[in-house]
Amino acid sequence: MSTKTPITVAHGDGIGPEIMAATLEILEAAGAALQIETIDVGEKVYLRGNTSGIEPSSWESLLRTKVFLKAPITTPQGGGYKSLNVTTRKTLGQYANVRPCVSYHPFVDTKHPNMDIVVVRENEEDLYAGVEYQLSPEMTSAIKLISRPGTEKIVRYAFEYARRHNRKKVTCFTKDNILKMTDGLFHKIYDEISAQYPDIEKEHWIVDIGAAKMADTPEAFDVIVMPNLYGDVLSDVAAQIAGSVGLAGSANIGDNCSMFEAIHGSAPRRAGQNLANPSGLLLGAVLMLVHINQPEAAERVHNAWLRTIEDGVHTYDIYAHDVSTQKVGTREFAAAVIARMGQKPNRLKPVSYAKAPAAGPGAKVTSSAGTKMDLKGIDVIVHWPSRKPQELAALVAKQAGDGLKLEMIDNRGTMVWPAGLAAAETFCTDSFRCRFVSDNGPADKDKMWALLKRISDAGVDIVMTSSLRTYNGVAGYSLAQGQ
Repeated sequence: MSTKTPITVAHGDGIGPEIMAATLEILEAAGAALQIETIDVGEKVYLRGNTSGIEPSSWESLLRTKVFLKAPITTPQGGGYKSLNVTTRKTLGQYANVRPCVSYHPFVDTKHPNMDIVVVRENEEDLYAGVEYQLSPEMTSAIKLISRPGTEKIVRYAFEYARRHNRKKVTCFTKDNILKMTDGLFHKIYDEISAQYPDIEKEHWIVDIGAAKMADTPEAFDVIVMPNLYGDVLSDVAAQIAGSVGLAGSANIGDNCSMFEAIHGSAPRRAGQNLANPSGLLLGAVLMLVHINQPEAAERVHNAWLRTIEDGVHTYDIYAHDVSTQKVGTREFAAAVIARMGQKPNRLKPVSYAKAPAAGPGAKVTSSAGTKMDLKGIDVIVHWPSRKPQELAALVAKQAGDGLKLEMIDNRGTMVWPAGLAAAETFCTDSFRCRFVSDNGPADKDKMWALLKRISDAGVDIVMTSSLRTYNGVAGYSLAQGQ
């Protein structure tokens, strides 16, 4: 008898307990070798006063099993409750979100009969780092974080996924025509790593036209790797245009701990009625079986599910009179899948999964040691209620000196001092960025701090500062529009 793999299971809220019961029943019938530990997460835990939605004992289980199969949860309305998904992903270093988006034409309605793409989304960085500030009564800010190590990990994962699953192409989506430093770094690293995979086709699209192409002609893509925000939005779009968000499973992969789930929510209005479609969670569980190296069980479950869909045994959400033969509830759908265990679809494409290759030495992350950094100046973000940049410039320019000069002032990224021909048409809020740079050579930190004191003593409200540096001679800061 094969050794059972320990996994942690959370039955969730709303429809969660029903679809988890159906999923586990199918996994057992497929012969999946699982040793299940059950934990409580979600609404019940939140309402006990735990704002994270997860207890310390549950973390102990996750750190022990390193595999988490999670049904959807409900986060109570109102402030103070943190997203359990985000907490789990970031706490456990789950850097890759993997979402296969497949159409099942003609058995599930879709405009794209030949769609079969996988979205690989970076899962820890970007705007989802959640670093935000209110800079003034009129202005808020979010910091977009893209790191070299984080990007190297996600891009390499996308290419390794493509190799393991016999995918032919890995496409990168960014917005580096505008976000030249953050998305520019993501694109640059994609180009570096893609060169190490000569057997896989590669291409890059600007995310807006790439998204339009994906929505119109998804068969042009295979694996798509993206920063966090674009990946979140477009993986939902891809799942929906494939046929239904309710059919999509999701994997959150970390170096040590990984989580598997459906991408839909807990749907409390449908709870307890034996209506919910367990397919999203079940396909998430298939991803889990592949991850824990039980490909035979994954194959049995997936092919039996495909045969059930092909035979027209459908839950209410995908039932259609022209293709469905039987409308069933959650429990009956699970029974139908179990009855077809060992069968393969006739018209839909059967799946096959292979054992994972032997573990190699692991991906090497490029070291930043030896990078030459030079301090060039400082950006000073200030609250200036009058909204008049000329008045602000007249005051702060007087505080320059000690080798530092006022180079420019911008508002929402557009230069408003020195004033260009169109400056009178530029709308300004009450938050301005004043850039001071060194007259000659590296800037002196002590002189920068003295500059800040002079600005503050002059009655200017300093909200935030950011050092300006070059890295191996390349500016580590962007120009303002019009600069």
